[in-house]
Amino acid sequence: MTSVLTAPLVLSDRVVADPPVVLAPMAGITNNAFRRLCREAMSTQLLPGQRGGLFVSEMITSRALVERNPKTLQLIRFAPDESPRSLQLYGVDPAVVGAAVRMIVDEDLADHVDLNFGCPVPKVTRKGGGAALPWRHQLFESIVRSAVREARGAVPVTVKMRVGIDADHLTYREAGLRAQDAGAAHVALHGRTALEYYGGQADWSRIADLVDALDIPVLGNGDIWEGDDALRMVRETGCAGVVVGRGCLGRPWLFADLAAAFNGTGVQVRPNLGEVAAMMHRHAELLGEWLGEQRGVIEFRKHVAWYLKGFGAGGAVRRELAQSSSLAELDDLLGRLDADEPFPSVVLGQPRGRTTAGHGVSLPDGWLATRESCEVPVGAETENSGG
Repeated sequence: MTSVLTAPLVLSDRVVADPPVVLAPMAGITNNAFRRLCREAMSTQLLPGQRGGLFVSEMITSRALVERNPKTLQLIRFAPDESPRSLQLYGVDPAVVGAAVRMIVDEDLADHVDLNFGCPVPKVTRKGGGAALPWRHQLFESIVRSAVREARGAVPVTVKMRVGIDADHLTYREAGLRAQDAGAAHVALHGRTALEYYGGQADWSRIADLVDALDIPVLGNGDIWEGDDALRMVRETGCAGVVVGRGCLGRPWLFADLAAAFNGTGVQVRPNLGEVAAMMHRHAELLGEWLGEQRGVIEFRKHVAWYLKGFGAGGAVRRELAQSSSLAELDDLLGRLDADEPFPSVVLGQPRGRTTAGHGVSLPDGWLATRESCEVPVGAETENSGG
């Protein structure tokens, strides 16, 4: 394996992705603990002088941040050694998004702000947010401009989006150009529409098209399951880096493989079940440090099936692991696993997490009737909307 891309992604003096790999923000997943696991895994394969990738927080609602919602303030807590600190914002009102960015800058809450225009979840799109918003291109541009203006050059602002709402309502090219004109430092494109959700195959040709259209860096997202997939995406699209989401679910060590792939060393991490069990314990332990032991172990439960995907662990142990509520109980159950069982090659290159297509996109009434309106949908900016 040889490196196809060695240039780091440089957004500012403080915000550099080297190698150019980004952990995608995932609600309920990319919290303090999971980001730390992924960062630690990548660090094992970095070359001297490399800083590592960007590891982005889960989606933070702008209104909730401005209103200092206690849960939101906990979600934006970064570990002392996290650098750079990347925070993703969701919002539909340019004024509220701007206020959130101003707060981030004034209180030094993050080094980098990413704007969410890619979420396909109905509770977000039905309010005009996420993947629905770029259709209203003037509103979209107003939000990006507001964020960039309030960042005042102190933190780079980036945009993550999808190809469009559906095949008849594509938005990525115009949105990319408007984001560039508004001052975005880079654009990340997931090669699916909101309607496609997480089903089928991502269309990387749209990423290549956007690379050709923009002068700022374009990052590619969608169907990166292994390190080789990242190299192939760069070769096929010319993108400046990759954004990785579902491929690392239950596999934080994927970031070691990604660093090795970009650096051309050919290292591939294939942990046996004992090593996976140790990673599971550490994940739950880190969640416990963040949330308290019981809440941390309960939060960890969702990860059990992803970690054990393809292994021969019995159904009874899997069920008990998914019901555990203390580290002692978790460790007892992990001790019942066959530590010597090799990593199952059958799962390599296979989708993880959600793999279904949507059943229609929930949108505000009349949303598709016009692209020119800058009106913020009623109820779109409540304190607890979004993530």
